[in-house]
Amino acid sequence: MLAIACSGLAQPAVANDFSVYSPHVVQGQKEIELRGFHYRDGGSALNRTGANEMSVAYGVNRWWKTELYAGRFAYGQDGVRHPVGYEFENIFQLADPGEYWADPGFVLSYVHNRQAGTPSSIEFGPLFEKWSGHVIQRLNTIWEKQVGSQASGKYAFRSAYSFGYKIRPTLVPGFEAYYRPVDNASQIGPALSGELQTAQGSELGYSVAVLYGLNKMAPKQTLIFRLEYGFF
Repeated sequence: MLAIACSGLAQPAVANDFSVYSPHVVQGQKEIELRGFHYRDGGSALNRTGANEMSVAYGVNRWWKTELYAGRFAYGQDGVRHPVGYEFENIFQLADPGEYWADPGFVLSYVHNRQAGTPSSIEFGPLFEKWSGHVIQRLNTIWEKQVGSQASGKYAFRSAYSFGYKIRPTLVPGFEAYYRPVDNASQIGPALSGELQTAQGSELGYSVAVLYGLNKMAPKQTLIFRLEYGFF
Protein backbone atom coordinates (compact mmCIF):
# COMPACT_ATOMS: atom_id res chain seq x y z
CA MET A 1 0.00 0.00 0.00
CA LEU A 2 2.89 2.36 0.81
CA ALA A 3 4.40 1.72 -2.62
CA ILE A 4 1.13 2.74 -4.31
CA ALA A 5 0.97 5.88 -2.18
CA CYS A 6 4.33 7.04 -3.58
CA SER A 7 3.33 7.33 -7.24
CA GLY A 8 1.24 9.98 -9.15
CA LEU A 9 0.23 15.57 -10.22
CA ALA A 10 -1.48 18.38 -7.39
CA GLN A 11 -1.97 22.09 -6.43
CA PRO A 12 -0.52 24.23 -3.60
CA ALA A 13 -1.30 22.48 -0.33
CA VAL A 14 -4.37 23.19 1.80
CA ALA A 15 -5.30 21.67 5.16
CA ASN A 16 -7.22 18.67 3.85
CA ASP A 17 -4.25 17.66 1.68
CA PHE A 18 -2.67 16.48 4.95
CA SER A 19 -5.45 14.10 5.92
CA VAL A 20 -5.85 10.38 5.36
CA TYR A 21 -9.56 9.69 5.04
CA SER A 22 -11.35 6.62 6.35
CA PRO A 23 -13.98 5.11 4.03
CA HIS A 24 -16.28 4.28 6.97
CA VAL A 25 -19.59 6.08 7.51
CA VAL A 26 -21.65 6.11 10.73
CA GLN A 27 -25.34 6.74 10.03
CA GLY A 28 -26.80 9.64 12.00
CA GLN A 29 -23.48 10.79 13.43
CA LYS A 30 -22.71 14.51 13.43
CA GLU A 31 -19.13 15.77 13.45
CA ILE A 32 -17.29 19.00 14.11
CA GLU A 33 -13.67 19.04 13.00
CA LEU A 34 -10.73 21.44 13.19
CA ARG A 35 -7.47 20.73 11.43
CA GLY A 36 -4.43 22.47 10.01
CA PHE A 37 -0.73 22.41 9.22
CA HIS A 38 2.31 24.63 9.75
CA TYR A 39 5.55 24.66 7.72
CA ARG A 40 9.05 25.00 9.12
CA ASP A 41 11.61 25.42 6.37
CA GLY A 42 14.49 27.68 7.42
CA GLY A 43 14.86 30.72 5.19
CA SER A 44 12.49 29.59 2.45
CA ALA A 45 9.26 31.34 1.50
CA LEU A 46 7.32 28.47 3.10
CA ASN A 47 8.76 28.99 6.58
CA ARG A 48 6.08 29.80 9.19
CA THR A 49 3.24 29.54 6.64
CA GLY A 50 0.29 27.17 6.75
CA ALA A 51 -3.47 26.75 6.74
CA ASN A 52 -6.36 25.62 8.91
CA GLU A 53 -10.03 24.86 8.44
CA MET A 54 -13.19 23.96 10.31
CA SER A 55 -15.95 21.66 9.10
CA VAL A 56 -19.28 20.11 10.05
CA ALA A 57 -20.41 16.68 8.82
CA TYR A 58 -23.41 14.37 8.95
CA GLY A 59 -23.83 10.64 8.26
CA VAL A 60 -26.90 10.76 6.03
CA ASN A 61 -27.29 6.97 5.87
CA ARG A 62 -25.15 3.85 6.28
CA TRP A 63 -23.09 4.56 3.14
CA TRP A 64 -23.00 8.37 2.66
CA LYS A 65 -21.45 11.14 4.77
CA THR A 66 -21.55 14.77 3.68
CA GLU A 67 -19.27 17.47 5.06
CA LEU A 68 -19.00 21.25 4.65
CA TYR A 69 -15.72 23.09 5.23
CA ALA A 70 -17.18 26.50 5.95
CA GLY A 71 -14.01 28.08 7.31
CA ARG A 72 -10.83 27.62 5.25
CA PHE A 73 -7.92 29.93 5.96
CA ALA A 74 -4.30 30.25 4.86
CA TYR A 75 -1.63 32.41 6.49
CA GLY A 76 1.74 33.75 5.42
CA GLN A 77 4.88 34.60 7.36
CA ASP A 78 3.14 37.65 8.84
CA GLY A 79 0.68 35.32 10.57
CA VAL A 80 -2.37 37.07 9.10
CA ARG A 81 -5.09 34.60 8.13
CA HIS A 82 -6.92 34.99 4.82
CA PRO A 83 -10.14 33.17 3.83
CA VAL A 84 -9.55 30.99 0.80
CA GLY A 85 -13.03 29.56 0.17
CA TYR A 86 -15.12 26.57 1.17
CA GLU A 87 -15.48 22.89 0.29
CA PHE A 88 -18.45 20.54 -0.02
CA GLU A 89 -17.22 16.97 0.52
CA ASN A 90 -18.93 13.59 0.28
CA ILE A 91 -17.61 10.20 1.39
CA PHE A 92 -19.26 7.01 0.16
CA GLN A 93 -18.74 3.66 1.92
CA LEU A 94 -18.78 1.04 -0.83
CA ALA A 95 -18.94 -2.18 1.23
CA ASP A 96 -19.52 -3.47 4.74
CA PRO A 97 -16.41 -3.64 6.96
CA GLY A 98 -14.60 -6.93 6.39
CA GLU A 99 -16.52 -7.80 3.22
CA TYR A 100 -13.34 -7.51 1.12
CA TRP A 101 -9.61 -7.73 1.82
CA ALA A 102 -9.62 -3.95 2.41
CA ASP A 103 -12.65 -1.75 3.13
CA PRO A 104 -13.29 0.47 0.07
CA GLY A 105 -14.78 3.93 -0.20
CA PHE A 106 -14.87 6.95 -2.49
CA VAL A 107 -14.55 10.72 -1.92
CA LEU A 108 -16.13 13.39 -4.14
CA SER A 109 -15.71 17.09 -3.34
CA TYR A 110 -16.34 20.52 -4.80
CA VAL A 111 -13.78 23.13 -3.75
CA HIS A 112 -14.71 26.80 -4.22
CA ASN A 113 -11.70 29.15 -4.19
CA ARG A 114 -12.16 32.82 -3.34
CA GLN A 115 -8.62 33.86 -4.25
CA ALA A 116 -8.29 35.88 -7.46
CA GLY A 117 -6.88 33.87 -10.34
CA THR A 118 -7.33 30.52 -8.57
CA PRO A 119 -9.97 28.31 -10.21
CA SER A 120 -12.38 26.18 -8.23
CA SER A 121 -12.02 22.42 -8.55
CA ILE A 122 -13.54 18.98 -8.18
CA GLU A 123 -11.68 16.26 -6.24
CA PHE A 124 -12.39 12.54 -6.38
CA GLY A 125 -10.77 9.19 -5.75
CA PRO A 126 -10.85 5.83 -3.95
CA LEU A 127 -10.22 5.33 -0.22
CA PHE A 128 -9.05 2.12 1.44
CA GLU A 129 -8.75 0.91 5.04
CA LYS A 130 -7.34 -2.39 6.31
CA TRP A 131 -7.35 -3.77 9.88
CA SER A 132 -5.00 -6.65 10.75
CA GLY A 133 -5.17 -7.31 14.47
CA HIS A 134 -3.90 -4.15 16.17
CA VAL A 135 -2.60 -2.70 12.89
CA ILE A 136 -4.59 -0.22 10.80
CA GLN A 137 -3.59 1.02 7.36
CA ARG A 138 -5.27 3.65 5.18
CA LEU A 139 -4.56 4.65 1.60
CA ASN A 140 -6.06 7.55 -0.38
CA THR A 141 -5.46 8.27 -4.08
CA ILE A 142 -7.13 11.52 -5.10
CA TRP A 143 -7.35 13.41 -8.39
CA GLU A 144 -8.21 17.09 -8.78
CA LYS A 145 -9.74 18.76 -11.84
CA GLN A 146 -10.06 22.53 -12.08
CA VAL A 147 -13.42 23.93 -13.21
CA GLY A 148 -14.50 27.35 -14.46
CA SER A 149 -13.29 29.84 -17.06
CA GLN A 150 -9.65 29.84 -15.88
CA ALA A 151 -9.37 26.10 -15.43
CA SER A 152 -6.55 24.11 -16.96
CA GLY A 153 -7.29 20.88 -18.77
CA LYS A 154 -4.93 18.81 -16.60
CA TYR A 155 -5.66 16.51 -13.69
CA ALA A 156 -3.64 16.84 -10.50
CA PHE A 157 -2.89 13.82 -8.31
CA ARG A 158 -1.94 13.31 -4.68
CA SER A 159 -1.73 10.28 -2.44
CA ALA A 160 -1.67 9.73 1.30
CA TYR A 161 -0.92 6.68 3.45
CA SER A 162 -1.09 6.06 7.19
CA PHE A 163 0.01 3.19 9.43
CA GLY A 164 -1.02 2.82 13.06
CA TYR A 165 -0.68 0.30 15.87
CA LYS A 166 -3.60 0.37 18.31
CA ILE A 167 -2.25 0.01 21.85
CA ARG A 168 -5.61 1.16 23.18
CA PRO A 169 -8.37 3.33 21.67
CA THR A 170 -6.80 6.52 23.01
CA LEU A 171 -3.25 5.67 21.88
CA VAL A 172 -2.42 4.71 18.30
CA PRO A 173 1.19 5.52 17.31
CA GLY A 174 2.33 5.16 13.72
CA PHE A 175 3.38 7.25 10.74
CA GLU A 176 1.95 9.12 7.75
CA ALA A 177 3.30 9.58 4.20
CA TYR A 178 2.24 12.03 1.46
CA TYR A 179 3.14 12.45 -2.20
CA ARG A 180 2.33 15.56 -4.27
CA PRO A 181 3.95 15.29 -7.73
CA VAL A 182 3.00 18.77 -8.95
CA ASP A 183 4.93 20.24 -6.00
CA ASN A 184 7.62 17.57 -6.38
CA ALA A 185 7.11 16.92 -2.67
CA SER A 186 7.38 13.62 -0.80
CA GLN A 187 6.98 13.66 2.98
CA ILE A 188 6.88 11.11 5.80
CA GLY A 189 6.93 11.24 9.57
CA PRO A 190 5.68 9.92 12.92
CA ALA A 191 2.04 10.29 13.93
CA LEU A 192 -0.06 9.76 17.02
CA SER A 193 -3.85 9.47 17.17
CA GLY A 194 -6.59 8.29 19.49
CA GLU A 195 -10.25 8.40 20.36
CA LEU A 196 -12.07 8.93 23.64
CA GLN A 197 -15.62 7.51 23.70
CA THR A 198 -18.47 8.17 26.14
CA ALA A 199 -21.43 6.06 27.20
CA GLN A 200 -23.75 8.36 25.25
CA GLY A 201 -22.06 7.42 21.97
CA SER A 202 -20.10 10.64 21.56
CA GLU A 203 -16.41 10.52 20.75
CA LEU A 204 -13.50 12.94 20.76
CA GLY A 205 -10.72 12.09 18.35
CA TYR A 206 -7.30 13.65 17.87
CA SER A 207 -4.27 13.14 15.67
CA VAL A 208 -0.93 14.90 15.33
CA ALA A 209 1.99 14.29 12.98
CA VAL A 210 5.41 15.69 12.13
CA LEU A 211 6.39 15.22 8.48
CA TYR A 212 9.89 15.49 7.07
CA GLY A 213 10.71 16.24 3.45
CA LEU A 214 12.26 13.38 1.49
CA ASN A 215 13.48 15.58 -1.36
CA LYS A 216 14.78 19.13 -1.83
CA MET A 217 11.48 20.56 -3.05
CA ALA A 218 9.47 19.27 -0.08
CA PRO A 219 9.17 21.43 3.07
CA LYS A 220 11.79 20.39 5.62
CA GLN A 221 9.17 19.98 8.35
CA THR A 222 5.38 20.08 8.45
CA LEU A 223 3.45 20.05 11.73
CA ILE A 224 -0.11 18.68 11.47
CA PHE A 225 -2.99 18.65 13.95
CA ARG A 226 -6.58 17.41 13.81
CA LEU A 227 -9.34 17.49 16.41
CA GLU A 228 -12.77 15.94 15.83
CA TYR A 229 -15.91 15.63 17.94
CA GLY A 230 -18.61 13.16 16.88
CA PHE A 231 -22.05 12.87 18.46
CA PHE A 232 -25.63 11.72 17.81
